[in-house]
Amino acid sequence: MADSAGDRRLPRGDRLRSRRDFERLSREGERRASRHFLILLSRGPRRGRDDAGSRPRLGVTASRKVGGSVLRSRVKRCIRAAFRAERDVLPRGSDVVVIARQGAGALGGNEVAAELAALFRGGAAR
Repeated sequence: MADSAGDRRLPRGDRLRSRRDFERLSREGERRASRHFLILLSRGPRRGRDDAGSRPRLGVTASRKVGGSVLRSRVKRCIRAAFRAERDVLPRGSDVVVIARQGAGALGGNEVAAELAALFRGGAAR
């Protein structure tokens, strides 16, 4: 039996949702870039309540430069899938923002996963 959409969905606690979090990573985060993606990675665990030991959180941005709404949604789904597959290599309590660049919409799911895996593991994929 195929898994339901709920099994593939990132829980609310695993997503970056506030503008404040996106801006904090934009100011303070470590930047890693490839041809099609830019990631902003928090340098240390999150400050706050019990967040330091929690799983990494993901924020995704895809502007209209990537393509139309259907294409942007597909790219964001591929990014979330790559994040779920590689989240164990990220530091606990870290935050990650993935920004899709122009041309990311032309990539297949496996290409997105490979490029992001290299970035999550600390390298710059070219």
